[in-house]
Amino acid sequence: MSDTTTNGGFARDTVPDAAHSSDAISNGAALAALLAAGIGACALGIIVILNEAGVFTVPAIYTPSGGVSGRTTLGVVIWLIAWLILHNRWRGREIQTGRIQGTTLILILLSIVFTFPPVWGLF
Repeated sequence: MSDTTTNGGFARDTVPDAAHSSDAISNGAALAALLAAGIGACALGIIVILNEAGVFTVPAIYTPSGGVSGRTTLGVVIWLIAWLILHNRWRGREIQTGRIQGTTLILILLSIVFTFPPVWGLF
């Protein structure tokens, strides 16, 4: 809703500032999805490292694709659980994005490193 005011003969529309309005949009649900994606990606990287080290073996879900089907399915399940928990805690809340974005970036970078085959030999 806007109001029209006159100032020295010129008409202008005034629109309430959304940042100062009680109708501000929350970002908690979106940030929950973002962080959960980082958690799921890092979980997949950890699963790969543990599998290559022989510590933890995930059975194949679809035999022709091999063990990757079980590892990726477990990663998706971990992502889904993380998303459900974070979404239920953060929905409707306004959260600062900087730390969440940074943490997500670090988790995704770790997952890339963990799924890189030359790194497997280090464990």
